Amino acid sequence: MRTVSAKDITNAVRDMCIRANRNQPDDVKRRMADCAAGEDSATAKEVFKQLLENIDLAAETGLALCQDCGLAVFFVEVGQDARVEGDLNEAINEGVRRGYQEGFLRKSACDPFTRKNTGDNTPAVVHYDIVPGDKLRIGFMAKGGGAENMSRVTMLAPAEGWEGVKKFVLTRVAESRSNPCPPIIIGIGIGGTFEHSAKLAKKALLRKLDDVHPDPDLAAKEAELLGLVNALGIGPMGLGGKTTALGLKMLVSPCHIASLPLAVNIQCHSSRHEEVEL
Repeated sequence: MRTVSAKDITNAVRDMCIRANRNQPDDVKRRMADCAAGEDSATAKEVFKQLLENIDLAAETGLALCQDCGLAVFFVEVGQDARVEGDLNEAINEGVRRGYQEGFLRKSACDPFTRKNTGDNTPAVVHYDIVPGDKLRIGFMAKGGGAENMSRVTMLAPAEGWEGVKKFVLTRVAESRSNPCPPIIIGIGIGGTFEHSAKLAKKALLRKLDDVHPDPDLAAKEAELLGLVNALGIGPMGLGGKTTALGLKMLVSPCHIASLPLAVNIQCHSSRHEEVEL
């Protein structure tokens, strides 16, 4: 049995919150540069130019990539042979408090009815999974409101199949237009239950843009759907162009014979996430 201290978790979470909000992941930055080079529209090229300049300025100045520093969302894999010394939930929330305060990041968490701000961006949204081993793996995502508001869950009839999935995703992106600050990244969760499909869709956003799904059939489906999304022509910031989405990632789970749960979780171009292992 290996022990992980609450203090180490808090420090790691604090640093993740700050780094992720200031630094665009390398895979996203590379994809932006590649897409910019492939655009024909002068407007689309200019939007990409400004987005890439913003990434460089945030890294140089230590300012946030976007003023909306999001709600703090975590996917935590706890090794079954790991023991946390202290309160794991509190350790994560204390890291969020310190990260958003010390990093001068906007606190966006509020009561859903009174709209009173909690003042420190807690409580975080934390998803736990028990896995083999003695490590603690923490994935952090800063989820902004504009993109999250465009996300949806639906229950398709099983007979709708892949064609139904494509129709729903394309309709959702088309209706969203410029609201989620494209070029977007799309996470899709298929299967499980109503709530599990939503979790899968959000977790899919942690995948690298340049990875390829290990299942050849699902890899082909991701590529097909990404091509259809980009054919919509919404483009960077909704001003037209070839790049509506930088990437589209799917996670799939078995479901009930009478159901076909489908979730679409949209992420803005400022894809702020990071993972650490303790």
